[in-house]
Amino acid sequence: MTSEQRPAPFRMPERLFVELAAGGGSAEAVAFLERGERARRLLLLRTLLDRLDALPTPLSPAAEAWRVLKEAAQRAPGPVERLLLAPATGGWIAHMLRRVHGTAAGPPVWAEAGHLGALAVSASLCAGTEAALRVPLTDGELHLPGLGMVRLPDAEGGLVIGRARTSGGELTLTGPVSGGGPVTLRLRPATAPLRGRGAAAPVAAAVGAGGAPTGQPLPAAGPDDSSCWLPLRTLTHHGPAGAVAIPLDDLDPYRDLDDPVAPARLDDAEAEAWQGLFDEAVAVLGVPGGNGPGRLDPAAIRAVVPWGRTSVLPPAPATVRMSASSGDSFGAMVIARPGSVLALAETLVHEFQHSKLASLLHLFPLLDDDRTERYYAPWRADPRHLTGLLHGAYAFTGVAGFWRDRLTHAEHTEAAEQAGYHFALRRLQCRLVVRTLLTSGRLTVQGHALVSGLAGTLDPWLREPVPPAALTRARTAAVLHRTEWRLRNVAPPDPAASPAPSDPGAPNVPRLRADRTPWPDLSTHAFATRPAAPRTADEHLAAGDPAAALAQYAATLADAPSEPHALAGWIVARAALTPDRTSRRMLARPESLQPLPGR
Repeated sequence: MTSEQRPAPFRMPERLFVELAAGGGSAEAVAFLERGERARRLLLLRTLLDRLDALPTPLSPAAEAWRVLKEAAQRAPGPVERLLLAPATGGWIAHMLRRVHGTAAGPPVWAEAGHLGALAVSASLCAGTEAALRVPLTDGELHLPGLGMVRLPDAEGGLVIGRARTSGGELTLTGPVSGGGPVTLRLRPATAPLRGRGAAAPVAAAVGAGGAPTGQPLPAAGPDDSSCWLPLRTLTHHGPAGAVAIPLDDLDPYRDLDDPVAPARLDDAEAEAWQGLFDEAVAVLGVPGGNGPGRLDPAAIRAVVPWGRTSVLPPAPATVRMSASSGDSFGAMVIARPGSVLALAETLVHEFQHSKLASLLHLFPLLDDDRTERYYAPWRADPRHLTGLLHGAYAFTGVAGFWRDRLTHAEHTEAAEQAGYHFALRRLQCRLVVRTLLTSGRLTVQGHALVSGLAGTLDPWLREPVPPAALTRARTAAVLHRTEWRLRNVAPPDPAASPAPSDPGAPNVPRLRADRTPWPDLSTHAFATRPAAPRTADEHLAAGDPAAALAQYAATLADAPSEPHALAGWIVARAALTPDRTSRRMLARPESLQPLPGR
């Protein structure tokens, strides 16, 4: 693969767009998106190389690193292609383009540009070619994309220049020693499958400051020691086409979504916990037949980036506390490991939906977004712009499909209740956002076709049966979230203000409060199951006892009349008991009950 290639223009077949617009997508459709990402990656890389050619650097020039990459690609095109199309490589390219345009900060630009040399070293090792490059070392460490990280023993701290030589898959790395001459390390880098059996450990030998081998073999890297080699661990997935290695990336500096991050090595038990949970999540996702929303082939995942925890202690929470993805890193997902198999499986679906939509946004202009954050998103505490709404609707349509599958295959009442609740909640929320998008007046022709495809999926789902108690809790949770969102984000009406001119092609967008702050969503997960012995107002509401809930919300409001969560609960409980015109008005415009800001 070279930046000089000029692939023929390609068009997405209508049938593939229809599949993706419905929220799903066959293997053929996902492969088409990946081809589009490949073309985009090459264009961005060519743009970056043009800028790096003129960059002063003490390292090997970018042109020399690119020559090494091309030579490796000629001998081993598959492995080198995977390196260049890896999610972290996309993150590095995007970050470097921001650096050269002055919109991002960091260490010296030449040092981050030196990541191209590290890519070239990895490519040469994979292909078995010979190369010699000057590369940046940070505290004696060199990250090798797709392979792992080298640590020179007793190396000088800070940012220094190292020399990397490759031959026949073996690396010789030389760098300065703290307070002395150079140290050299020879090793044959290899990744570490978490479920691999019989894989040979990487072999390494240290060379002293004087250049003579010490004769002492260095052990394979462990999680908490200072050994010379930390291999990239991979999650093993056994699919119909055979075993697939999915990076569990805790090392690559560009594995995150924005600026570079330091390695956050998982200990062995945490890495094994990831593999065990991933195995179970894959089994959950293995629903036979179809490629609609909620279906995911785990082999399509390009990387899982653990976030926030490196040890099995304390125990992981049941829900995913954080997950994210980036349009620059197709198929990668940053996830805080949960303790629940269903939570991980749902998150894998959710984040891959984001990857698919990001790829579609690279191919088609889907909407004209002024990026003003003013719209209600049922899964957020803050107002969102239209692009955020589109991403949320697409991702949560996939989540709704995931829970629909769980409801269809539920083996007992409790599982059906849980799946029914999440399916009912997400289908309702997504349809609300789809309506906002369709009435915004800002969708392009392709965008209207995409959102209409989502509507075509959601509308029949709204008529599908769900356990009645789960359906009631889902509707209550949805209206409670919207009510509290308006109380916290929408400014009360100001009688002295003149009405703003309206856009006949746009929905009625509320005036937002200037004093809004983040707030926790207490309803989405709390209402998932019926409380056996309700105590709090929320629990009484979830248990289907709005009278008891109303009394407790009122008691809270007696001490804090404007507390948003209690006020939202009081409005919702009152509406459940007395569904009259006053209740409907309060649900539609709850902010009208609040004192004006500052009064």
